[in-house]
Amino acid sequence: MSTGTSSGETTAAASAAPTMAGTATGTLGGEPTVLGLPCFIAGSVSFGLAQAGVVPAAAAGAALPIILGFSAVGIFLTTIWAASIGRNVVATVFGIFGGFWLSYGALLLGTLHGWFGVAPASVQAAKELYLVVWLVVIVTLTLTTLRLHLIYTAVFFFVDLALLLVFLGVNEGSAGLSKAGGYVALVFAALGVYLYAGTIGATTGGRALPLGRPLI
Repeated sequence: MSTGTSSGETTAAASAAPTMAGTATGTLGGEPTVLGLPCFIAGSVSFGLAQAGVVPAAAAGAALPIILGFSAVGIFLTTIWAASIGRNVVATVFGIFGGFWLSYGALLLGTLHGWFGVAPASVQAAKELYLVVWLVVIVTLTLTTLRLHLIYTAVFFFVDLALLLVFLGVNEGSAGLSKAGGYVALVFAALGVYLYAGTIGATTGGRALPLGRPLI
């Protein structure tokens, strides 16, 4: 069924959509996402493999060196870089995910070592609190950035879905739901790879990959 919109009009609308690429306004420059995206990919793959059961539950802390040592640090550096050149949307998105990875590492360390006064019997409740709070934050991010290109909405949607599935897995004691959340995390990691390939291609003189028309 035709929408009555020509391909030229569609292309123009998509190219005019707000984007995380943006234009630098400060004295510095560069493209912060060339650092932030691989950090996002690494953390997402680590999270996904851990939730999918590739890493045994007894070795859940195996993801921490990547999540804390690379993802959280690199994403916060990306946030500072983006903010310093006036890329507010980039700074917001990466700042949120930096907080997610840092707090995820804190949650794992805290529950594994009995920090924060969380008794062993309350570990499940602590995980549920963490997942609900971040589900609310990322859903809010998803809904308030619908004017961005479709690829970004897709990434945020799959993050929402992964958090929901992992929460349900923890709440209901279902390993299957938690594994499903892990596999969904690998999906948004793959979308991150696509974004990174497009960003690197564009910054090295190639053609940018299509990002999709925004929903609104």
